[in-house]
Order: sequence, then C-alpha cells, then structure tokens
Amino acid sequence: MRESEYPARWWHELEDGRIQCDLCPRDCKLHEGQRGMCFVRQRTGDRMTLATYGRSSGFCVDPIEKKPLAHFHPGSSVLSFGTAGCNLACRFCQNWDISKSREMDRLTDEASPEGIARAAEAHGCRSVAFTYNDPVIFAEYAMDVADACHARGIQTVAVTAGYMHAEPRRDFYAKMDAANVDLKAFTEDFYFQLTAAHLKPVLETLEYLRHETKVWLEITTLLIPGKNDSDAEVGAMSEWLLKHLGPDVPLFFTAFHPDYKLRDLPPTPPETLRRAREIARKAGLRYVYTGNTHDPAGETTLCPDCGGELIVRDWHSLLSYRLTEEGQCPDCGARIPGHFDAKPGDFGRRRVPVAVG
Repeated sequence: MRESEYPARWWHELEDGRIQCDLCPRDCKLHEGQRGMCFVRQRTGDRMTLATYGRSSGFCVDPIEKKPLAHFHPGSSVLSFGTAGCNLACRFCQNWDISKSREMDRLTDEASPEGIARAAEAHGCRSVAFTYNDPVIFAEYAMDVADACHARGIQTVAVTAGYMHAEPRRDFYAKMDAANVDLKAFTEDFYFQLTAAHLKPVLETLEYLRHETKVWLEITTLLIPGKNDSDAEVGAMSEWLLKHLGPDVPLFFTAFHPDYKLRDLPPTPPETLRRAREIARKAGLRYVYTGNTHDPAGETTLCPDCGGELIVRDWHSLLSYRLTEEGQCPDCGARIPGHFDAKPGDFGRRRVPVAVG
C-alpha cells in the first residue's frame, strides 16, 4: 500500500454521503477526493486516508531545551521531525513553509517508524519529538513511531497546539511521554481571528494532560505585540493556569518575529517577556521561562522554596546543574517536578541535520 493511501482513524459516514473527520474540532466534512483543512487527511473512495504517513520534511538532532522543555531530561538530545500541513491557520506561523505547505513533494525524507527509532538510538537521542508542524494531523504515524521508540527505550515528545477531540486525544497521548502545548493566547477573539480556531478545546487538552495522564506537560505562549501581550491577558492566563493546572507546570513566554501574514508588526521587545514572566511568577506559577531571546535569567530554573539557582542555561546550553540525583535542591531539599537524571546531558546548543533511512 502506498503511504498516500494509509488508512486514517477517527471518522464516520454522514447521511448525505459525505464522511466527517473526527480528529479535531474542525469536523471537516468531505466529498470524494476532498482534503480537510489540514490538507493531509483526505477522502479516498469511502474512507479517510493520511497522505503523509512515512514521509517527513526532514530530521534534525536538537537540544531538548529547543522544543522547549526545561524539566524533561535537561541537556539531552532529541531527534526532531515533522511532515506537512496543519489544522490551525495561524497568521503568525513561524514554521509556515512546512505547516502551510500544500506540496507533498516537499516531503523528501521517507522513513518507517522502525527506521526513525533506529536513527534516534544511533545518534544517542534520549527522545524523539514530533514538531515543526502539529503532530495531531499525522497522529497515526506519530503513534506508530512512538511504539517503535518505546521498544528501544526512547521517549516521545509532542509539540502541539492541543486542538483535538477527546477520543483521539486519549489514544494519542497514551503513546506520549512529554508534551509542550502552544497556548497561543487567552481570548476567544484572538483564536478566532488569528488562528481560525477556538480557545476552549485547547484548555480542555491542558486539563486532560495535567489531571488524567502521566504525560509531562509544559506550555508555551508566543507574545505578539498588541495582540496577546497585555498585562491583563497575561495575568488572567496565569491565574487560570494556577487554578486549573497548579503551580508546577513550566510556562514559556517566547518572542514573536514578523513572519507569514503578520509581517507588519514589530518583534517582541525583551522587556515584554521579562514583564510577563514576573506577572506569572507573582500569580503563583513557580517555573516561568523566556525564549527566543537572550535572557539567561529567564532560562534559569530556580528553587521555589529557597530561590537558589538549580539549572543555569544560556541559549539552550547548560552552564550549571545542581539538582541532586533525586531531583532535589541541594540547599533546602525541595523536590523539583519533572524528569531529571543523576547527570545532565551535554548536547549543548547544536542543531544537527541527519538522514533517516
């Protein structure tokens, strides 16, 4: 069977002869030959198929901090890859050449799940990340890769917008070890106007991951000048996260740069990120970071009890690592939530393109 005809899951027939995709809240209803908004899930005859199974836009070995994940095996390397397409329509997409691609021939790298797992093992990667575009839309492929990785003791990471229905969400995250969910803003107006999506399903995914799974969760919000960076919105989001997820889920505020369909806005000033971090910390969140800017203080993991510096980072490189073997502060004994090792990795800030056969 050709990869372009790989049978997809999570759909049903409608009385009018169309079939409906049940993967995400878009609920795309398709006639013969039509594709969903994500462009990669399509109707082929009387069934749904996935056009990108076994095909990738490329593979790189990255530092885990680049995903970003701050409390998931710091310093380790992760084999990263994506496919094409996306189920959101973000006007500010920073990977738009991949996620908005409508050209299947851009997917030049073909790799089986077993081939990806072997490559991760050969390159010494602690984990494999589904990233660059949203793995929700190639969930069947990602789940098979996860099975192959777990058979070799390699963990899996989903970098996602979290826009997914409940049933596939349960199936998908049963295969994941960690996730960074992109909470793009904290207003329905932003989601509707700038992503053509809705906020509520994303919040439901966050609550599900935090309270009903063992998936290690971290969150990223890209702050866009004049769109989602007000003190009031950052404060409201921080309070919701504290109330619904607790104080220990790491949160990243990252810098926007003009791209795709929002080229008329300025880059995010570093001061905006620092201010947002302080608002979130004052709200009670214990682990708040900055990203896409040079800010060593904003990359540092602090002990929430005594304030000591536990992991000092600089552009994804670890400069200092003081956690004990049990993941505790050596000064006061406070336990830091996350997945930590007796010794951190030393991959540094490299980014190494690799071939996967």
